[in-house]
Amino acid sequence: MASPVKPPSQAGFTAEPTAPFPWPGTKKEDRDESLFDKVATLGRKKRMKEVADLQEDGKHAIDSPTTSPVSPEIIPDIYNLEENEERSLIEIDSRDDFKLRELIKVLLDWINEELQTHRIIVKDIEEDLFDGQVLGKLVERLANIKLEVAEVTQSEAGQKKKLKAVLDEVNKILNLPRWHQQKWSVDSIHSKNLIAILHLLVALAFHFKAPIRIPEHVAVQVVVLQKKDGMLHTRHVTEEITSTNDAIGGRFERDAFDTLFDHAPDKLSVVKKSLITFVNKHLNKINLEVTDLDTQFCDGVYLVLLMGLLEGYFVPLYCYHLTPTTFEHKVHNVQFALELMHDAGLPKAKARPEDVVNLDLKSTLRVLYNLFTKYKHLG
Repeated sequence: MASPVKPPSQAGFTAEPTAPFPWPGTKKEDRDESLFDKVATLGRKKRMKEVADLQEDGKHAIDSPTTSPVSPEIIPDIYNLEENEERSLIEIDSRDDFKLRELIKVLLDWINEELQTHRIIVKDIEEDLFDGQVLGKLVERLANIKLEVAEVTQSEAGQKKKLKAVLDEVNKILNLPRWHQQKWSVDSIHSKNLIAILHLLVALAFHFKAPIRIPEHVAVQVVVLQKKDGMLHTRHVTEEITSTNDAIGGRFERDAFDTLFDHAPDKLSVVKKSLITFVNKHLNKINLEVTDLDTQFCDGVYLVLLMGLLEGYFVPLYCYHLTPTTFEHKVHNVQFALELMHDAGLPKAKARPEDVVNLDLKSTLRVLYNLFTKYKHLG
């Protein structure tokens, strides 16, 4: 019987006489041990990855919003408060308030409408306005001016310098008392304080008679933080951002239509029916008819024609837009009709042309009731 053939001796190679196929370099026990080590190493790596994932999940949980009323992205800055310095933060529940979200949407739509010629789209009212870049463009557009500021600034110092120039111009334009100007500042706007930004935009919207309907009675719950004797103190307050549109405009007092809408909406249809009968009595003379008070007076054409019929004169076609196609044309028509009413001796209606154009029923009814009061006995 032939004995096993031994392989030639080589560095790093040994032969197992009992093994028909020798394993280079290791014994069976070594091979088993090596395999065990590999499995153990894989197990350790897996456990290390699980630990790392767990740590990452924990970090994410800490960094993510919780039930705390303080916005998490601002928490690190709290510890930078100077002695006696205050900072206000909107409570998380208030951020979800329907009226607040409606106000933000209305303001965003208005800003984007104003800046569409600059191809600027604002998506986030805090992130897109804090550095003064977009805010400056908005002020230039509204006031029809050119601000002497740098076009683009990257540094914080440069942003604050530009923002200060913009806010100085805003405060000058608005000519507001000093107490009102404290509702916004360079630091509050630049730190993306939503309350300050909203106060500023609402003031601009009313001053420039923006063609929007500002939601009334918008208020938020605020946490006021103050550093005192090295300790952080908090208190909760209610911050009013808008009251009534009339109060903010500072021009009107409540009237019968406010009471009608607030306390007797069931009688609204009776009032509308009476006014429709009145206007059609005169518009039918030129083969026109109104069936919907909510929409048919928004472009101002019927108001102009109605004034001509009631006062017995022809309104030259070059004085107004017979077929208005833009918002500006419609506002011009309504404003012109209100001027005709003023010339006829009617008291000033508690309505803005922009509100009538924006289908604000209360404003439209006020204008028509003004006419009804004077001309109801006219044949």
